[in-house]
Amino acid sequence: MNSSSQEQMTALEGCATRVVDADRVAAVSSRMPAETDLVDTADIFGLLSDPGRLRLLLALLDGELCVCDLSVVTGLSESATSHALRLLRAHRVVAVRRAGRMAYYRLDDAHVRMLLDLALAHTEHTQAIHPERKES
Repeated sequence: MNSSSQEQMTALEGCATRVVDADRVAAVSSRMPAETDLVDTADIFGLLSDPGRLRLLLALLDGELCVCDLSVVTGLSESATSHALRLLRAHRVVAVRRAGRMAYYRLDDAHVRMLLDLALAHTEHTQAIHPERKES
């Protein structure tokens, strides 16, 4: 392959121009959240990516529950339940109310409920492609 052919192939494989639509790039860049906000949001999605924590959150859609009840509903040990709730609380996904020695957890706000509702609706209305899973 000669040098000219190799240069053409490289141009086809990548962007030959650094910016195609400068106005659009500027508009999107101007509304991009701050890096710390992006990291915090990614952390939330990371928390939601664990099936055990997701079960805890789904259990709280009907209202607050104590750690013991959450453990039974989710099938997690009380220790695993408490650990997951600490992580979720640290990221303001759940809130806690104490009554004596008992701790009752609930979703922190309507945004968390909306996020769960939307994720569930998306899952129910789409069929995910999982190349890593063997179809039965």
